[in-house]
Amino acid sequence: MDSLTRYAMAQREIALAIGEPPATKGYPPSVFAKLPGLVERAGNAERGGGSITAFYTVLTEGDDQQDPIADSARAILDGHIVLSRTLAEAGHYPAIDIEASISRAMTAIASPDQLQEARIFKQLFSRYQRNRDLISVGAYSPGHDPQLDEAVKRFPSLENFLQQNIDECATLAEARQALHALIGGRA
Repeated sequence: MDSLTRYAMAQREIALAIGEPPATKGYPPSVFAKLPGLVERAGNAERGGGSITAFYTVLTEGDDQQDPIADSARAILDGHIVLSRTLAEAGHYPAIDIEASISRAMTAIASPDQLQEARIFKQLFSRYQRNRDLISVGAYSPGHDPQLDEAVKRFPSLENFLQQNIDECATLAEARQALHALIGGRA
C-alpha cells in the first residue's frame, strides 16, 4: 500500500464529487468509515497469527500529528513509527521519534524484562528531552533531580543506541543485548 493519506484523499474527491458534505478538515465521514475496511483486509484471517501483514505510510502536512487521517490511522493500526524531520535534519538516522512511536503488540511479544528495560529507556530519554531547553541554556544544575541527573549522564549513550549507519545491521538478539547492557541493573 502506497499511502493511507493518498487513499483518503482519493476517497475524499469521490465523496465530494457525489455530493457528500465535508466534515473534519474537508474529509467527508465516509472516508473515515472506509479506512478500517482497507486496513483490515491485510490481516491474516487466522486468530493469534501475530505476523506483520502490512506497513502503511501516513503523510501529514508540516508534521501535524493532529491531522485527521494520521489520528484515524493511530486508532486503527496496532502500532506506528513516527519519522521526524527534525531528527533527520540533525543527521540522526534512522529518524524515528521514539516518544511519538508506539506498539500495541509489544506487550504480547516482548518478555517482561525487555518491556521493563524499554520503559526505563523511554523514561530516561523523555526526561532529557523535556528538559533539553534548560540544559542547553545552562539553567540545569545537577543534584536537584536524581532522575534528570541520570538522564543527562546517560543521554549520549541513549542517543547512540538509537542511531544506525545505512550499512550497519543488528539482529534482534544483538539489539536486546545492547539495550540490556545500556540499562544494566536499573531494570
